[in-house]
Amino acid sequence: MGNELRVGVAGLGTVGAETVRLLQASASMLERKCGRSLVVTAVSARDRHRDRGLDLDRIAWCDDARDLGGRDDVDVVVELIGGADGVARDTVEGALRRGKPVVTANKALIAHNGTVLARMAESAGIPLCFEAAVAGGVPVIKAMREALAANEISRVYGILNGTCNYILSVMRDTGRAFDDVLAEAQQLGYAEADPAFDIDGTDTAHKLAILAAIAFGTTVSFESIHVEGIRHVSPLDLEFAEELGYRIKLLGIAERQGERVQQRVRPCMVPVSAQIAQVGDVFNAVAMDSTPVGASLLYGRGAGAGPTASAVIGDLVDIAAGRQVPVFGIAGSLLRDPPVAGIDSLTGSYYLRLMVIDRPGVLADLTAVFRDERVSVEAMIQRGRDPDERVPVVLTTHETGEAAIRRSIARIRTLDSVVEEPRILPIEAI
Repeated sequence: MGNELRVGVAGLGTVGAETVRLLQASASMLERKCGRSLVVTAVSARDRHRDRGLDLDRIAWCDDARDLGGRDDVDVVVELIGGADGVARDTVEGALRRGKPVVTANKALIAHNGTVLARMAESAGIPLCFEAAVAGGVPVIKAMREALAANEISRVYGILNGTCNYILSVMRDTGRAFDDVLAEAQQLGYAEADPAFDIDGTDTAHKLAILAAIAFGTTVSFESIHVEGIRHVSPLDLEFAEELGYRIKLLGIAERQGERVQQRVRPCMVPVSAQIAQVGDVFNAVAMDSTPVGASLLYGRGAGAGPTASAVIGDLVDIAAGRQVPVFGIAGSLLRDPPVAGIDSLTGSYYLRLMVIDRPGVLADLTAVFRDERVSVEAMIQRGRDPDERVPVVLTTHETGEAAIRRSIARIRTLDSVVEEPRILPIEAI
């Protein structure tokens, strides 16, 4: 390879263009840090003629990204196309088969195909790096896989999607409705035109699947994650949360339950005093409970061109310097399928909000349901009625089982006095 690490970049969107720009602008500094120059020698994107503000005159152009891995002037392929399959997967697999290291920011690709790709890379003895796939510029992969290698991690959780965190933060601060704040997030570029990937929890689940595999030494198990989004969170829920001493955050949580692993993504109530409750705007935070270190928290910008490109280049520096560790922290041959603990295995406290017709007997009906399902109510808040004589009733429970709560909600839905879908949020002890 000589003294240059020759880089082929697949995808010149926001992150890809910024990666090329930073590699060119910071060439001298990067060479000092890794002892070799990092040179972009080839690129690929859908639109060859688009003005990206880059000097591409001396860089080879590939109309098909899959050709990058086969070029003699490319030592490492950077995949920034996106998507779990198609051209992105073909490009990565093709590079690995040809013995070329790969750097990617593609969380969907790793969440769905990470185990196979890791074993391909390790069989060829080459790096597969994806620091940018989780939490953008926050170095959580390196911290878990390397800095905490001497630790046994029992739980990893965090705010992994800046779009959702922004929406919930603004709703809490302003009292505005979800749809209104979502539209603002789209105008500001924080949310896509089709925001489902973010607000329905899929993006968070992709990232959680990757973190869980590293934390627990398992194969990547996206399909076993229980996923809920934030569409149903209302300003009323955020108001009640504050009154009760909580904030609502969309969390991805993976934890050990004996020999099993439980993974979930859903909006949760967290105590205002918790560090993660203070994380606002588009920021991300990842927390870990481990032995012997204890509690750790990493915080920073989880998206955007600069932070993501920074993480991509950090991986390139490692490759140039010859630093390589197993893809998920242990040899691919040792990764095991995790015994899965379903969502009904959980126990804890819960917040429930009901909109009911204010008439005699309503509370007695609710009490009967909770009595039958052995759910103990800790506190209740009832507000004045609106013009339609509807009233919110908010309940928090003592520790109980998830299954019991779900059975209770199923019965409550059938009551004539309940006029909206009941809202339920777990109260997480973090």
